Amino acid sequence: MTEALVVLITAASGDEAANIAKALVEGRLAACVNIVKEVRSMYRWQGRVADEKEVLMIAKTRKELFADVVRKVKELHSYSVPEIIALPVVEGFEEYLAWLGAETEKG
Repeated sequence: MTEALVVLITAASGDEAANIAKALVEGRLAACVNIVKEVRSMYRWQGRVADEKEVLMIAKTRKELFADVVRKVKELHSYSVPEIIALPVVEGFEEYLAWLGAETEKG
């Protein structure tokens, strides 16, 4: 069975998110990326509390591809420290996980 991950990535805009999502899917680094139009993010950055609108990406990939996902996101992202957080998929519909594995196979 494929060790699947859900990767959360925030971006500054919908265009940036779409560009990153397309690169991940086209490069077979993610089988699917959902883009959630607007989230409100509050975080501490450089000594102050920020309150910003961001776009959230939810990428479905395999654990072994995480380092490549990070490299690609950092290459395309406008932030110096982008949020890239992976959560393990503990359970999932077997056919979906098989599809995820097949769509992230290089070759």
